[in-house]
Amino acid sequence: MKNTIKTAFWALITLWVVAACDPQESDDYSLGKIDAITSEQVSFSQEVSTSSANVFTFVNTSDVKVPCSILWDLGNGSTSKNKSVIGSYPFAGDYTVTLTLYTASGIAASKSQVIHIENTDYGLINTPVYSNLTGGLDNATGKTWVFDQYNNFAKEVADATGYKVTGHLGLGPQGSYGQESWGAAPDEKKAWMMYATEFTFIQSGAKLIIKNEGVGYGRKASSASVGGYHVTSVSGADAIFDFAGGNYTFSIDESGKYPKLTLSGNSFMGYYCGSQDYEIFYQTDKVMALRINNTLESQDWVLVFCLKELNISTPPVVKTLKAVPLTENFEEAVPSVTFVGQDMGSKSGIYDNPMFNGNASDKAYRYQKSTSPSSNLSFVASDYKFDLTKQNKITMKVMMPSYNDYTTENGKESWATSGKLLPKVAVKLYDSSSSEPWNSATEKAVVLTSDQLDKWVEVTFDFSDVAARQDYDKIVIQFGQEGHYGTGIFYFDDFKFSE
Repeated sequence: MKNTIKTAFWALITLWVVAACDPQESDDYSLGKIDAITSEQVSFSQEVSTSSANVFTFVNTSDVKVPCSILWDLGNGSTSKNKSVIGSYPFAGDYTVTLTLYTASGIAASKSQVIHIENTDYGLINTPVYSNLTGGLDNATGKTWVFDQYNNFAKEVADATGYKVTGHLGLGPQGSYGQESWGAAPDEKKAWMMYATEFTFIQSGAKLIIKNEGVGYGRKASSASVGGYHVTSVSGADAIFDFAGGNYTFSIDESGKYPKLTLSGNSFMGYYCGSQDYEIFYQTDKVMALRINNTLESQDWVLVFCLKELNISTPPVVKTLKAVPLTENFEEAVPSVTFVGQDMGSKSGIYDNPMFNGNASDKAYRYQKSTSPSSNLSFVASDYKFDLTKQNKITMKVMMPSYNDYTTENGKESWATSGKLLPKVAVKLYDSSSSEPWNSATEKAVVLTSDQLDKWVEVTFDFSDVAARQDYDKIVIQFGQEGHYGTGIFYFDDFKFSE
């Protein structure tokens, strides 16, 4: 009897081992010498999990002495070729579990049993582990994971767990959860097509979609003998085999120290190490680290994955909101605020205060606008965004010499007169991560009158009207008016951005 609930969540956990039926190095259903097998010889046990009445462990107990291969159909859309499997059935209903054995001649014998699930158990899927992996039931397209190719997150895993994790792929002693023996350097396996493999996990239906280039990689010792893959070449301890990816299912068992992720069919997570069981010993919504217990070679293999969009050669800097006071008076040998110039004149820099009319400082910043209309100084917060709810005013002292060629027409700024300047200073806030930061900018400007030239004037730029913005992390200072091509000298001092 088949379950008729269309929205059922299918899951299984598999373990490839040699048992009463020994898988051999050949195709799945034609192994070793020719022998017959009957359905009376096929048997399996079932045991209900202590964590949920909807989770069963099935073990092949068949009394068969000839080489054969194993195929489970758990009645929930999931299959496995392992001696023991765990079937998870979150939804109530009846499910037919079938174990089929195949002899060398291709003769098959099966045993089926119906299991009844009395009650729906949503707790099997409504957990942070499922949500981090898939994005939750409301995320119909799931989340796509790839190898942490550039080791952007290996240190994060090591710091959080205390295990020696140095790369996106590596191995260590059995039970170490680390990579003491070897950890891959950034992009070390670029000669392979492994980095192109994508793993999309979708919670609804426990779907796993593997997209790759038709090639699989794994251990020479187990890829054919345990995994049943058709190995095309070997290199040292590595095997290369045919693997086209496709559509699979997965399950998660959270009863142990670490959640156990298990994949269906012949699927595996990028590098096959003798098992389709993976302990998730570190997980966030962006990064996960998996441990494979390679019993055949007595090794631990550790793999680190990240979301596809985070797999870039330069890791993204995640910036949080902070209110960090910034002050600079240019008196110290090492500035506390580092301003970076763009298209600035060669005379720009810290110099002696040219006149003390309103400013007693010994030093000030001399700003030479070049012929470029984009001349500016800027500061970018390296690891945070400006919390404008706590600090939203920038003050500084400015001095604009009268010898600059300021031109007006009828008392107004003249954009028609090329090559002229304005006695103007503007401060802008930008989002430095934007591909077009000028489109995110908020600008405040002050224009000095003729009677304010040749003296120090304190000016304030009030950004309280954009205090709700949380994307700004860059301050841009421009003298003389952006877009004008004239050159000129300006000074500023006592820069402050504080609460």
